[in-house]
Amino acid sequence: MEESQENGCTPISVRMTEPVFIQPETETCKEPYFLSSLDHAVIDMMKTVYIYKLDGKKSGVEARDLIKQALAKVLVHYYPLAGRLRRSSSGNLFVECNNSIKGVPFVEAVADSEIEKLGDITVPDTVMLENLVYDVPGVENILEMPLMTAQVTIFKCGGLVFGMAINHCMVDGISAMQFVNSWAETAGGITLTMPPVLDRSILMPKKPSVDKNDSETLTEVEISDVSKIETLYQEQKMIYKSFKFDQNRLAGLKKKAMENGELTYCSSFRVLAAFLWRARSQALKMKPQQQTKLVFTVDIRSKLKTNPLPKGFFGNGVLVTQCLCTAEELVQKPFSFAVKMVQNAIQMVNEDYIKGFIESFDVNARPPSWTATLVITSWTRIAFNAADFGWGEPTQFGSTRIPKEVGLFIPEGKDKNGIVLVLGLPVSAMNTFQELITSI
Repeated sequence: MEESQENGCTPISVRMTEPVFIQPETETCKEPYFLSSLDHAVIDMMKTVYIYKLDGKKSGVEARDLIKQALAKVLVHYYPLAGRLRRSSSGNLFVECNNSIKGVPFVEAVADSEIEKLGDITVPDTVMLENLVYDVPGVENILEMPLMTAQVTIFKCGGLVFGMAINHCMVDGISAMQFVNSWAETAGGITLTMPPVLDRSILMPKKPSVDKNDSETLTEVEISDVSKIETLYQEQKMIYKSFKFDQNRLAGLKKKAMENGELTYCSSFRVLAAFLWRARSQALKMKPQQQTKLVFTVDIRSKLKTNPLPKGFFGNGVLVTQCLCTAEELVQKPFSFAVKMVQNAIQMVNEDYIKGFIESFDVNARPPSWTATLVITSWTRIAFNAADFGWGEPTQFGSTRIPKEVGLFIPEGKDKNGIVLVLGLPVSAMNTFQELITSI
């Protein structure tokens, strides 16, 4: 099992220009832009970086200027990203797109080091990467933030890093990559292979309901920290490591899940999600009576049969689903128990469930409890390597930070058949987790 630990390096010294605000190069719609119930589920900035080695195909300045020019062109198709988030009198979010909006801040930067200093960015090092994605200074709440920012940093070797922050209320992972790929195609003078469908009214509530569906009921469960997990996080240093699961290792987990005959099939995602939930609970030494929750998203693009989302739909096309049990049940019962819980949580997200969520969503509901909770973010279906602006695919891509509750799945291997698991834990818990990994 290969691992890589958080670099823990000092920040890269970067000289930045003042941001230039990029607007769509031609006139676009100025009407307020509707956001769906699914868009309201996560309101946070996603920050990603893409590393490119230009290898003499273009200079860093030429590449940077091309990315910048292409942004104004691609925003014609994705104009809401140049707007600003606003809240209506009822509490719902929408995007203001009128002439008073500045646009997308674009920052040009130069680093004083070689790009190799970044190392393996699969394992996030916030200290190392913090200067590579532009943060608007002095912002006190999400409503003051631009919906996206862009930064291109040129390194001494001539390579560059493209850093982007984008509000999750605008996109899920699939839509975010659709936008980046459209941006790259625009830079290359290519007609968009998948023009975005911006209309989100298909996800508008038809008849608001006072009844809550299963997803909201589970979200609102208040979990007590009887295992003193938060104390462990406060007292010990957090470290991040990555673990590679190739096809053979995933096959081993599937065999273990099916050995008692309870299951006849299980996917790579389901067995790895179940394994991670179980092993993390053990590593954090959760007490038997500790309630623990697994949270992940399900892509609904293929789930809506009556009124399906169109190809090229731009927005959030995922819905959160969850599993809840005690640590004793999770650890003491056969591995198939955890896998079946994951399977049931996925199967629960059918058309009626999705409609129920949309109709009953309460924008003023209290935030969910994250105590004893694992959140899985899966990027295994996202084609990051397609972001070719004209000088080749990125040599690396990654997130600048992973919250302590999150386990990240990244595609691994030439054919993307394996999965890299990236996880952060307190030192003692990580040591236990590694022992559990080696026992597979």
